[in-house]
Amino acid sequence: MAKSKNNFFFILGIILLASFSRLIPHYPNFTPVIAIAIFGGKFFNNRSLAILLPLLTLWVSDLILNNFIFNYYESFIFFYPGFLWQYFPVICITLIGRYLLKKISILRLLGLSVSSSLIFYLISNFGVFISTSLYTKDLSGLIICYTAALPFFYGTLSSTVIYTFSLFGLKELLTNKSIIIVRKD
Repeated sequence: MAKSKNNFFFILGIILLASFSRLIPHYPNFTPVIAIAIFGGKFFNNRSLAILLPLLTLWVSDLILNNFIFNYYESFIFFYPGFLWQYFPVICITLIGRYLLKKISILRLLGLSVSSSLIFYLISNFGVFISTSLYTKDLSGLIICYTAALPFFYGTLSSTVIYTFSLFGLKELLTNKSIIIVRKD
């Protein structure tokens, strides 16, 4: 029981540390959110918590970003228009990390990082296409929308790969008793 509780707080601590990086200046879409969804989905025993924590991380950072840092809106907002198009893929990715990542390997983490980034890109930008008047509501408008989002996909993809390997690597490094750090004197 104590080991399970310690593991919970350890995973939670790693996630909260990574979450902070969303609030500091960064390349567009270079955030840990997708990696947190994969990591939490894999390591939290409680499925509801595995889903809720990445969403809560995203929501709290959105509150801070939208109301205090960027101040996009005239009054305080709890949810921005179209938020479901960003939150839904995070739920999907958490479930993918939970049910499809049975064994951890470099290739599986890379594949999951790339595919999760692609899932987020496709769903969130479809939301931009469908819920705004920026693009014509035809195939041409959809293609233009996805094309315009490609620079943001670079940030999503690179951050997901880097943060996923960092989160899983940090957990392995700090919990694996067989890792020996050699010091040169």
